[in-house]
Amino acid sequence: MEIERIRNFSIVAHIDHGKSTLADRLLEATGSIPPRMMRDQVLDSMDLERERGITIKSHAARMEYKARDGKTYSLNLIDTPGHVDFTYEVSRALAACEGVFLLVDASQGIEAQTISNLYLALDNNLTIIPVVNKIDLSSARPKETAEELSRLLGVPEEEVIYTSGKEGIGVLDILEAAVQRIPSPRGKRENPLTALVFDAYYDNYRGVVVYVRVFDGYVKRGMRIRFFATGAENIVEEVGFIRLGLHPTDELSAGEVGYIIAGIKSVREARVGDTITSAESPAEKPIPGYREAKPMVFSGFYPTSGEGFEELKEALEKLQLNDAAIKFEPENSLALGLGFRCGFLGLLHLEIVQERLSREYNLDLIATIPNVEYQVLTKKGEIILVDNPAKLPDPAEIETIEEPFVKAEIITPPKYIGNLLRLIVERRGEVGTTEYIDPSRAVIHFTIPLAEIIFDFYDKLKSMSQGYASLDYEFAGFKPSDLVKLDILVNGEPVDALSVVVHRSNAYRIGSELCRKLKELIPRQLYEVIIQAAIGSRIIARTRIPPIRKNVTAKCYGGDITRKRKLLEKQREGKKRMKQVGNVEIPQEAFFALFKIER
Repeated sequence: MEIERIRNFSIVAHIDHGKSTLADRLLEATGSIPPRMMRDQVLDSMDLERERGITIKSHAARMEYKARDGKTYSLNLIDTPGHVDFTYEVSRALAACEGVFLLVDASQGIEAQTISNLYLALDNNLTIIPVVNKIDLSSARPKETAEELSRLLGVPEEEVIYTSGKEGIGVLDILEAAVQRIPSPRGKRENPLTALVFDAYYDNYRGVVVYVRVFDGYVKRGMRIRFFATGAENIVEEVGFIRLGLHPTDELSAGEVGYIIAGIKSVREARVGDTITSAESPAEKPIPGYREAKPMVFSGFYPTSGEGFEELKEALEKLQLNDAAIKFEPENSLALGLGFRCGFLGLLHLEIVQERLSREYNLDLIATIPNVEYQVLTKKGEIILVDNPAKLPDPAEIETIEEPFVKAEIITPPKYIGNLLRLIVERRGEVGTTEYIDPSRAVIHFTIPLAEIIFDFYDKLKSMSQGYASLDYEFAGFKPSDLVKLDILVNGEPVDALSVVVHRSNAYRIGSELCRKLKELIPRQLYEVIIQAAIGSRIIARTRIPPIRKNVTAKCYGGDITRKRKLLEKQREGKKRMKQVGNVEIPQEAFFALFKIER
């Protein structure tokens, strides 16, 4: 296909604005998928994606479209994840395009991720085409939504396309807009090969399949290629294009989107955002913008039975073949035994990995309280990265603790601004500016510690705004905070899996609440169980679980009181000995007790 007749584009939208459904209609309209293979969310290959109605992994599909000018065009749709956890994947997928369709639900209007995705598109200098979707809904406000988009983008209202992914309205208008308004790629086949990796997955029989956009040069079978970031070299076994499956071709040249199979053993060798070039005549520099995916949230995964450690290790290694963003290393907990400390892009990423381990590998796991990574400056001048509260150095050795902050924005109707500002301040956030997109929608800009939003911040946001507010955020760096490690002691023994780093001002409240919840969750023993919350050696909260007491004096009918005292004394001594050798079983629910605490 001539480069002038190639169009590479993506559809970006807030979660649940109909992106995957509209992609289905485009594939149908161009005859790219046989009717017998058609289903809802056809590009979403995972059951989890279909169940939750979200896109987790990037996907691509080539469509052949005969336009109104009589020419046939090759349209490459690069589908992107919708959740804020996967923003880096979205940015790399957009880097492979020349244009985007900015999709907005006609009943919901512009939301936080709409603006976030718009900024990503602007950063990549892409042509942006506004689209109002779901115009068939009874609650739709297509005219008002189009006006919002027109003001946001600074384009005439006539350029806004009206569609319904469900009913198939406006699909041909989108295809025509892709042909007429999105520019063709600018690369040249004669230049040295540069190809951007925007996704990769592991095939059990053929190794890693790399999804690429070729910017310059060409790639064909038998070529020796090199990855800029890792330096790994491989010989290409097969190239081709993607259309609900892999379709081999002779070569991929400048401007085209497709796949490469080259006997690559691990996804870690083919990282998202890396550049592929020819090993014989390499390009001078890679495509800019590459960075490694950095875990933001950490949790410990432990098998419920001791012999499940090897199974968990094997499952994590297999999962990492398809998801290079997962980081894990072995750790040993006094309370839970052998397990792994795992790093994730966010809380949704953690939930998805945990669900996949449970479903695909039949593992029964205990996951510890999620936490973020802290930078600790010791009095010796060393900087230590701590992703597990149990590994925090002794308070006497710490100079300062820095925690990760995020730049965030909330889009909300103006009547909820007061409640939301109060929520931000309660969570130690710093409010910046508040702007009005239009009379019915405002944007609150603020910075907030990441630790304060990974638990129930989103739930609070939705309940305070009756479901209307939306949130988006990005990492903003580390800042010093007055943080302390809160330990939980059961009968004087610290339970490392329940340790948590909190702000000093919240330590007493969270410690008291956690002790109270553990009292409800830990079953009563034959001896007294003392639960304490401590900062260092200082106990700040305490509660007790009374023992189950057998009535040993029931057999005494009258007689001297000393006989009853002897029996009670004997019982007391027995309980004391039992307490010394007894082991308190802490149920799995206890490790999630912190989720239910009012932060």
